[in-house]
Amino acid sequence: MKKLMTLALAAGLAISCASEASAIDFKAKGQWLMGFNLGQGNLLRNVQGNRVDHSDKFSAGQRVRFQLDAVASEALSGTVMFEIGDQFWGRADQGAALGADGKVVEVKRAYIDWMPPETDLKVRMGIQGMALPNAAGGSAILDDDVAGISASYQFNENVGLVFNWARPLNDNYQRKDELLPAGSSRDSFLDNVDVFVLGLPLTFDGIEATPWVAYGIVGKNAFRNGLDNVNQGNFGSWLTSNYFAGSWNHGADPNFYRRDLSYGSAFWAGLPVKLTLWDPFNVEFDFNYGYVQSVGHGKIERNGAAAKTYSTRREGWLAKALVEYKMDWGTPGIFGWYASGDDGNPKDGSERLPSISPCGNFTSFMGDGNWGWAPNWDQYDRNMSYAGTWGIGLQVRDMSFLEDLTHTFRVALWGGTNSPKMAKYASSPVAWDSDWGKADSAPYENELYLTKMDYLLEFNLVNSYQMYENFEVNFELGYIVNMVDHDVWKKSAGDHTAYTKQDAWKAQLIFAYTF
Repeated sequence: MKKLMTLALAAGLAISCASEASAIDFKAKGQWLMGFNLGQGNLLRNVQGNRVDHSDKFSAGQRVRFQLDAVASEALSGTVMFEIGDQFWGRADQGAALGADGKVVEVKRAYIDWMPPETDLKVRMGIQGMALPNAAGGSAILDDDVAGISASYQFNENVGLVFNWARPLNDNYQRKDELLPAGSSRDSFLDNVDVFVLGLPLTFDGIEATPWVAYGIVGKNAFRNGLDNVNQGNFGSWLTSNYFAGSWNHGADPNFYRRDLSYGSAFWAGLPVKLTLWDPFNVEFDFNYGYVQSVGHGKIERNGAAAKTYSTRREGWLAKALVEYKMDWGTPGIFGWYASGDDGNPKDGSERLPSISPCGNFTSFMGDGNWGWAPNWDQYDRNMSYAGTWGIGLQVRDMSFLEDLTHTFRVALWGGTNSPKMAKYASSPVAWDSDWGKADSAPYENELYLTKMDYLLEFNLVNSYQMYENFEVNFELGYIVNMVDHDVWKKSAGDHTAYTKQDAWKAQLIFAYTF
């Protein structure tokens, strides 16, 4: 009898929920990635005495994303996306070791879309994917998931308006101050980061352009954790106090990260343009400018001399372009970029373009092209901003000689625009390898730092087989010839005897099921 009552109650609840939600249309989307990787992505090799620290050359992993849309009408819907992973096979903390059962489910996105009645205004609120307008190689400033509000309005078929407010950080600072009364603290005090974006999409026959500007405010405690520690997360590439990104040595200076203002200002502007006037040519170019106000100062160690004071101001620019010609068998093209670099004097701040969470994708090994993911931490998601570099590349995209099988080949020469004098303040030319210098120079974000004497030559070959409509087998080969100048970097502030340069390479196989 008890079981019958339980079943009846459950059935009643199900019928009730179904009737209440009968007007809602649920749509599901998903992605499964299974990846296998052989290679090494580090441009430096750690050497301890006569022993070389070898990292794993092979890894396997997976990632699952599931999105559910609850659509009430064209004017109202809600979306939630969950992610399981990344899970490297064998890792217990990621739920991929024997027995599995790890707690690795994450909320990647959760937002609502709605429109005010009798208007064409579209509003999105919540955790969402947000990318600044870009062309030719992706956004060098922001393309990531973030909490905020997006609004767009189309005046006519040619002119629109977009507004975004993003809050990357707030209420994360925890500080217990012995000078304050017992039981009090300064937790969550002046620790918010807010970014406001205004764009003007323009669309005409064969021309698309979106001039945009962005203004940011940065609380003085936004990237701090505790009394003295800096917890920069993924924001080191534009943070004012982190003038030199993760690869620079600030030493034990008590004034490091001292901020003279409660809030600092940041500003960006861009002009991406896409031209299809001369079909089958496709021409894209993009110009970006960024500035972050100086809100304090610090001291950095340098090789063979006393620590030197530097300004936390950062200001720079980037120009990039792509020209393609579509043919029956593929699309050959040429691409390139040039970004401002540091002038050798840290007293006047940095001359590199600041960024928030970039995703430059001209290439697929050093950059974030192809799937932008691989089952090995040093082979994916560089958050490439192109700051302080220049480059030129050739590519043949989407070559196809057999049905459902395509190939993309790229070769790109990378160079630096930073003064070679700056190497004496750094521990390595790449921030993701910088912990091979001094213990206090751990990398806080992925940022390449090349001087005018340093070069890299990158090769990509991406092969994609569309086995079924929703199932792709993706095989990628990549190689980077390391031409970093030894004479420049042997003068670095880090212990250059602790590492030696090496070429990077990878062979990556991904099975992707999407629906």
